[in-house]
This record gives sequence, C-alpha cells and structure tokens, in this order.
Amino acid sequence: MRSLLFVLLLFLAACENNQPTIDEPMEQPEQQVSTLTYLALGDSYTIGEDVGVLERWPVQLGARLREDSVLVDDPDIIARTGWTTDELIAAIDASSEKDSLYDMVSLLIGVNNQYRGYPLDQYKTELPELLNTAIQLANGDPSRVFMLSIPDY
Repeated sequence: MRSLLFVLLLFLAACENNQPTIDEPMEQPEQQVSTLTYLALGDSYTIGEDVGVLERWPVQLGARLREDSVLVDDPDIIARTGWTTDELIAAIDASSEKDSLYDMVSLLIGVNNQYRGYPLDQYKTELPELLNTAIQLANGDPSRVFMLSIPDY
C-alpha cells in the first residue's frame, strides 16, 4: 500500500500544473527597445549660433519626436558657424562619425557659399557630393535623409 501511495505521489508531482496563475503572471521575454540615431550636418543654422544647446533645431526636432513617442537619440552634429560646402565636406572627412551609420541624417548648408560670393558652380558640384555622403551615412537609404533649404535673402 505504501508503494502504491508513493507511486501515486510521484505521478501527481509529474502532473503538476506549471501554467501561470493570475497571481503569477507569465514572464515576458525581455524586449530590447532601440532608439533611432540622428546626424545633423550643416552650418550656423544647424549648430544654432548664439542659442543654447536646447534651442538648436536638430535638438528640438529630437525632443519633439520623443514627445510623439518616436524614440530618437540626441543628434550628433557636424556643423559650425560660417561653414561652406567645402568646409563641411572636410569636417565630415575628418570626423569619427564618417564611419558610423545613422537612422536619419539632415543636411542644411550653402548660405555661406552665397554670403562669401563663392561661384554657384562650386555649390552645384559640392551639394550633390554632400547629399551622397548623407545617404551613405544613412545606411545607403535616401528615404532617411532630408534637406532643408538655405534662407532666401
């Protein structure tokens, strides 16, 4: 009789219900939430001459996207006041960001070419070069790149 009871206990233990109850929620696999990366390329309009970091338009864009539940990192910015297209090209070539890939890239450059009286042909040559570089930095996806036009004085 004892052996029958022992076998019955073993059988019941083997049939134990391992399903979660209301008190024991089923563990969810840990989901990794990835954030989008963003690179802003440009000149004083991008870096925000004479404004605080939080007032730079690429930083404001990131904040606004997060308000709309789009997870995006603060932008990496390659921009300086006064830069022309050739100076931006040189800065990208010299930066560590040139070896990174981004989920989105913005480009705003050219007003200083106009301001300094550079030939229009230089802008016509260097802007497509910069746009192609931006596309490469956006993992080769042109839909991840957007350009802002220079102000029209």
